[in-house]
Formats: sequence, structure tokens, C-alpha cells
Amino acid sequence: MAEKSAIPNPTEDDGEKNERTESSSPEHEFSVPKREIMSPMDMGKWQKSQAHRDYLGFVLTLNEAVKGKSRTSECHISEPTEKLLGILDTLDSWVDETPPVEQPQRFGNKAYRTWFQRLEEKVESLVQPLLPEKYHTAAPEVAVYLREGVGNKTRIDYGTGHEAAFAAFLCCLFKLRIFTEKDMLALVFRVFHRYLEVMRKLQTVYRMEPAGSQGVWGLDDFQFLPFLWGSSQLLNHPTIEPRHFPQLDIVQHHHTEYMFLECIRFINKMKTGPFAEHSHTLWGISGVPYWGKVNSGLIKMYKAEVLNKFPVIQHFLFGSLLSIQPE
Repeated sequence: MAEKSAIPNPTEDDGEKNERTESSSPEHEFSVPKREIMSPMDMGKWQKSQAHRDYLGFVLTLNEAVKGKSRTSECHISEPTEKLLGILDTLDSWVDETPPVEQPQRFGNKAYRTWFQRLEEKVESLVQPLLPEKYHTAAPEVAVYLREGVGNKTRIDYGTGHEAAFAAFLCCLFKLRIFTEKDMLALVFRVFHRYLEVMRKLQTVYRMEPAGSQGVWGLDDFQFLPFLWGSSQLLNHPTIEPRHFPQLDIVQHHHTEYMFLECIRFINKMKTGPFAEHSHTLWGISGVPYWGKVNSGLIKMYKAEVLNKFPVIQHFLFGSLLSIQPE
């Protein structure tokens, strides 16, 4: 009998789960993901696709899962979670083994290409142990999203499209039931947090360029999801309000608990000058009275500035698990 993998798809308003299911049987024909959005005219295909429905549903499910919870909360750590953390530890160790090279350019150290090539060569063998034997044929499809989730080898840059590829990697594993609803907290608080640590290491060691950065008018040079999920964590917090996050003492005391504040800490570490000048959009968010309004606003912003932007989605890859076919 074919297994079924359901993608919960909470709505922005009520968080109810969509009961649609996707077939993921051993007879399922996996395929290596490829580009489908070649021009702005193709964006309608993306917006009506199964991939769009399932990806957004997955992001919003995680948003619901972390609502009001500290990152230090107890969470279920499954064997696949441990294995995935091990993969991220391996990627981290490869940075130490691939130091930056001497070069005249300040940004985009070419040693990143050496690091990336090692990942390209080994990514399928890294991912395969995550999969039960009946899904070993899924490794070439799933591994592509991990490879795409760490930046671009040619441009030596990283941005929200690469972040989305890593979230798509997690979504594929969820569709295959490698992860279940019990793993939701660990996926954000352990796995995605570890992924962020590795990405920040890559960004700083290899001086990666922001991909498609909007400068001071963007939310952040590199990330979006930790702000989205991090604002959900802070819903109904008894003392920390949006107006507090630009304050250094608040960030210093609580950054290990809340992803939003950890993001602010990293920005403060990487940028100089008044916060209102180098992070104009975030400064504006600090004027929003409630975290609920911040969270709903960031969901709308993510849809508009990431999921509905051709320069980002043209690089999204579609296979059998995240399909371009209409929902």
C-alpha cells in the first residue's frame, strides 16, 4: 500500500490544517528538480502550483509550531534530526578545512568555490543516510535543495532564495515523513538554528555578497525566515515588545532564546552606525505595537517580497515532491 504524506497548510487567520495529501510510495517516480519559471510571465504557474501550496503551508506550519515558545523549550529530538544536525556539523567543519585565500577582491573569497565543490561532490552521500531504504531513490531529488540552500558558487552570494531552498529541503523530508508533526519545534529550534550558524560562518569567512539585497530598504541582507518565525516566538511575551529589540541590553540578555533577537545581534555585529540608518525597515517594525501584528505583517511581506518576486523564484527548482503542476 502506498504511504501518504500530508502537508499541513495553516491559513494566516486560523491555523487550521489542510487535509490534502501527497502520494509518496516506494513506486513513486522521483526526479531531479529543475527550473520552470523562466520569465515573469511564468509566475502564475508558480502561484497555482502544488509546490507553492506545500512550501507556504510548511512555512506557516512551523510558524504556528513555535508560537510563544523560547528556543530553550524542550523539544523532541528524533534520529533523523540528529543525523541532519550531523550533516550541518560536517559542512561547518569543511569551512575550517578550507580557509580563505589571499586575493585582491574584498568580497567573494574564491575559497568558497572549493568548499561548494566538495558539497556538490558529496551531497547525495550526505543525504542518503537520512532516508529509509525504500526512499533511497529520492536522494538525487532531495539533495539538490540542500546544495541550493547554501549560496551560489559562481557569484559567491547568498540570499532569501537560498534560504528558501533549505526550507524546501526540510519540506521534502517532511513530505516523505522522515520528519513528522512531532519534529516541528526541533526543525526550527535545532536544525534551522544550526543551519543559520553555518550560513553566518560562510558569509563572514568567505565575505559572501548578499543576493538581490535591497540595501537599507530590505528586511535583512541575507535572511527572512528567522525574523518571521522569531516574531511568532515572541507573541504574548510578558516583557519584550517590538519597541525593545533595537536595545542592545535586551538583545544581549535574550538572543539565545529568541531567533529574532539573534538576528538583530548578528546585524549589530556586522554593521556600524545608527540602527535606524543601516536597518531602516527593521527600525520601522520596532514601531509596531504588538508581535501579532509584526508576525502577520512579515507573512504578507514574505509572500510579496520573496515568494512573489521573479528574481527570487526564477531560481526555485521543481521536482516530483515540490511540483510545478497545478494544485
